[in-house]
Amino acid sequence: MTEPRRVLMIAYHFPPVQGSSGVQRTLRFARWLPQFGWQPVVLTVHQRAYERVVDDPGNAVPLGLEVHRAQAFDAARHFAVSGRYPRALALPDRWSSWWLGAVPAGLALARRLRPHAIWSTYPIATAHRIGATLQRWTGLPWVADFRDPMAQDGYPPDPRTWRSFRRVEDLVFARASACVFTTPSSAAMYRARYPERADRIRIIENGYDEEAFAGLASREPMPTGTGPVTLLHSGLVYPDERNPRPLLEALGQLVRAGRVSPADLRLRFRAPGSAEALRAAAASAGVLDMVEIAPPVGYREALQEMLLADALLVLQGANCNEQIPAKLYEYLRAGRPILGLADPRGDTGRVLAAAGVRHLAPLESVAAIADTLPRFLEALRWDELPKPDGETQHASRRERAAELAAVLDGVAGASRRLPVRP
Repeated sequence: MTEPRRVLMIAYHFPPVQGSSGVQRTLRFARWLPQFGWQPVVLTVHQRAYERVVDDPGNAVPLGLEVHRAQAFDAARHFAVSGRYPRALALPDRWSSWWLGAVPAGLALARRLRPHAIWSTYPIATAHRIGATLQRWTGLPWVADFRDPMAQDGYPPDPRTWRSFRRVEDLVFARASACVFTTPSSAAMYRARYPERADRIRIIENGYDEEAFAGLASREPMPTGTGPVTLLHSGLVYPDERNPRPLLEALGQLVRAGRVSPADLRLRFRAPGSAEALRAAAASAGVLDMVEIAPPVGYREALQEMLLADALLVLQGANCNEQIPAKLYEYLRAGRPILGLADPRGDTGRVLAAAGVRHLAPLESVAAIADTLPRFLEALRWDELPKPDGETQHASRRERAAELAAVLDGVAGASRRLPVRP
């Protein structure tokens, strides 16, 4: 057998970080790439850079995987005085100090291991700055992975940050051999933005890992007429991109109209992030007694909860129509009924509709949610909702790793491996 080629993978989100589903993309690529002829070596941040860490067996690092942690600091936590810190230390993001530690570490790894390619993933933007610098000094082909678009209309809202994001994008498209996006719309947006580099753009969607579901229990359809339905949202909510306020306001209207009661529905938000803001929004809408805010759990525990939930909730704002929450693929694999609060014209809405999800409403429309939610609950009660068909056999992370290996094969085969500069 031929010796596998090496790829240096640059990623901020990596175990034991807590609170980001993005960790799964890098971790599972690293898990499966060796089956397709590529041996990963991971360059990430020192654990101090993470605000929260967790020892989660469900996110165990594969045996034999080399992981190197470069010095890095969070400007907001490590450099702040009285809650303020120099803006220059937080451009393009709060972890810009990682570049200072990762570039020497990456060059040392390149000299020692002689990788055939570099891969970096955004978020965090500094990861792509590191990738660009290492590409310049090693001459290696570089694949830049975008889990989300970077500089968008109105995002980031701060003009200086937006401009720094755009400079990173320009650097990526000037130097990267391939740019990978997770959704068709984000890929189309960047083809229009950089038409001269359109041939370098690829799509590798997120997915799920079948191994992570092994041994977990599933459930039968809920009996009609029993207890309140538990509608589960697993993961972070955001004030702009995944704002639950319209749902809470719609629910409040339905309660006051006598169409829904606490005996009918319970909303469970698992690890939503800002619990106090969510609690205040629920209280303002008059539905605090129908909302449960649950703490974080391990990865497999979260999957088990999805499998046993009465139904699952998707939140995605229209300002993120070019994005698909990574959690959606695990929702589809779980096979539970889904209420989709997303713009039907966006990528998330289209994936849900293609999977057979009938009950969709724009997240921003209180009226549409108030119309859709009772019909969803009624269909759920009478077991009239078909199992979502996500074509999960094509969405496994193993298959996604095969797609990445093909991209790496292409850029490494098209580029002569140059000597690393001393």
